[in-house]
Amino acid sequence: MILKHKDIEIPADEPFKNCKLSRKTYAEVLTSMISSYADGFVLSLNNPWGTGKTTFVKMWRAQLANAKYTTLYFNAWENDFDADPMVALMSELGTLTDKKKDDTFNSLIEKAAVISHSIIPGLLKALAAKYIDTEVLRALLTDAGKGATDLLKDEIVEYAKKKKGLVDFRKDLEKYIKENTDGKPLVLFIDELDRCRPSYAVEVLEQVKHFFSVPGIVFVLSIDKTQLGNAIRGFYGSEQIDSREYLRRFIDLEFVLPAPPANAFVEYLYQYFGFDEYFRHAERNHRDLSYDKEEFVKFTNLLFTFNGLTLRQQEKLFSHARVTLRTFPYKNYLFPSVFILLIYLKDFHAGLYNQLVARLVPPQTILDELSKILPPEVYEDEQTAYIITEATLIKLYNNYYKEINYGAKIYKQDDDRNTILLIKPYTDKTEGHKKFINIMDHLTSRNGGDAKLSYLLNKIGLLDNFQDV
Repeated sequence: MILKHKDIEIPADEPFKNCKLSRKTYAEVLTSMISSYADGFVLSLNNPWGTGKTTFVKMWRAQLANAKYTTLYFNAWENDFDADPMVALMSELGTLTDKKKDDTFNSLIEKAAVISHSIIPGLLKALAAKYIDTEVLRALLTDAGKGATDLLKDEIVEYAKKKKGLVDFRKDLEKYIKENTDGKPLVLFIDELDRCRPSYAVEVLEQVKHFFSVPGIVFVLSIDKTQLGNAIRGFYGSEQIDSREYLRRFIDLEFVLPAPPANAFVEYLYQYFGFDEYFRHAERNHRDLSYDKEEFVKFTNLLFTFNGLTLRQQEKLFSHARVTLRTFPYKNYLFPSVFILLIYLKDFHAGLYNQLVARLVPPQTILDELSKILPPEVYEDEQTAYIITEATLIKLYNNYYKEINYGAKIYKQDDDRNTILLIKPYTDKTEGHKKFINIMDHLTSRNGGDAKLSYLLNKIGLLDNFQDV
């Protein structure tokens, strides 16, 4: 059984072959953009963490290689142990050629040595002066002026030297790129920048802008703009900085990968983690479990879509669900939609999950809390999946709740033997909540109708071997 989702294999000859998110088209659009603006620019791929940016970048890079583009991949997070990103970036550039024999690269190294320490923290902060309180800048200049008379001449000479060094460095860099890219722009991917130390993230941006921004290089920044903005504010020590305006200095174009259809990725994860094996065996043991797979997949799609879970979050929930499923004998009932709902609640709504575990509140309180995390309105074809989940959860919970709250009831029979609910469901809007009642009646009439919620909770909490169900 697979426990953890592994990196997707990327065949060199067909990079998007194993892509389950239909993203090849986006790579083609971005490639045409690069070919149209071959002189170079900075492109950001702006998506939250866990949405598959790194996988997309690696697939796109392989596709660019097939189209004879020269590409480099720089994982900023893996390199932020070093104080100066110049070293790491130059190291990546050095992979384009035999460094010992390349006169242009050797000259480039010499120029880099002149400017690599020219951006000291104080001056770097001054670059953001218009985004921060002027008092900060004034204090910086005041401190710099103390005893600076004797150093001023040396600093001026050093500044002129570094300014000329920067010009020379960029000339050599442009020449080096032309000599090693066969007439096409170099595409340099910078990934995981938003995970770096704030100081390192800002230095990478500054060096890309001031040192490496020359004709012939296209930078692709794979970022979560919100997280990178937090890093920028953290570096400058001010919540008043407009990080979006700050980033506009560096980024020429921004692209957001559209969210994939949830059903496509859920179906992929369902197959990848081998859920079908369990449901096939379960169906052989109980004929009335023949719809469990359909119920599980449909409700999982609805749950993940409405709550906007990232791909990584979906993977984690599927992994947890599959591990838990190993503790279920095939002959046992799963109550599939409640099963995945509980796993979701455990990670994302711990308060409600803990209420279910503690069983100290009545079923109506659970319904009221559940209404806060379910959609206010659902389409007719989705309604049944929600009602099944809500009715099953409340039925199992009440069976569990009654153990310590004797006589607790969620329905009664009138004189004509009709079922009257003593609770108010959230998803069933029909008169008398007939759908909700029908599902509870079905649960009562079949095997497993007396099951308690602890049956699922103990397995999900991996406690099944430590306490009685």
